Amino acid sequence: MGSMIRLTAADGFEFGAWRAEPEAPAKGGIVVIQEIFGVNSHIRSVADGYARAGYLAIAPAIYDRVEPDVELGYVGDDVARGRDIRAACKLDQVMVDLAAAADMAATAGKVGIVGYCWGGSLAYVAACRLGDKLAAAVGYYGGQITPHLDETPGVPTMLHFGDQDTSIPLADVDRIRAARPEVEVFVYEGAGHGFNCEQRASYHEAHAQTALARSHALFAANVD
Repeated sequence: MGSMIRLTAADGFEFGAWRAEPEAPAKGGIVVIQEIFGVNSHIRSVADGYARAGYLAIAPAIYDRVEPDVELGYVGDDVARGRDIRAACKLDQVMVDLAAAADMAATAGKVGIVGYCWGGSLAYVAACRLGDKLAAAVGYYGGQITPHLDETPGVPTMLHFGDQDTSIPLADVDRIRAARPEVEVFVYEGAGHGFNCEQRASYHEAHAQTALARSHALFAANVD
């Protein structure tokens, strides 16, 4: 359904992105933010799913400034490599690249943004910093949101967490709820980190479907 394209950021940097188009005229755009594993087959499938739902989906390769064409799996050395590349990324540059992706998605109308793992944290930051380009934001199991709680989302924002996520303490989820009561926060019983990803051992189909339905409802209310 999709294919790789090239985007140009405001600072002139060119980078890749997966673009998935709906069969019918798009009802809006969705930016899909990768995990620490690059724009891999899972992220491409997520973007394709949003395209099937009627959106122009853009999944930017935000690792390209550090290393181009990164596509990793979920076990072994790939995990360590993904963490190393993520650590080399600069948040301000990532936001510039997400802004370029949002501009491309905006050719279809209003724009939502959704991210997973590291991308879940980036979706929250984007909601705060790129609100003029976005209409709604969704973050899945973002573990680096609490350092940004002094920033205010400029668009309706929804966050999904699992109560068995060993990398995100429930105390952090409580801090988010207390600091940002305007953000919708859902916690899924028995779900671990990465519960939305069918390629992970932690995949939880029922919770993934529930979270997706809630995310679609937020986008339907604000993007369509």
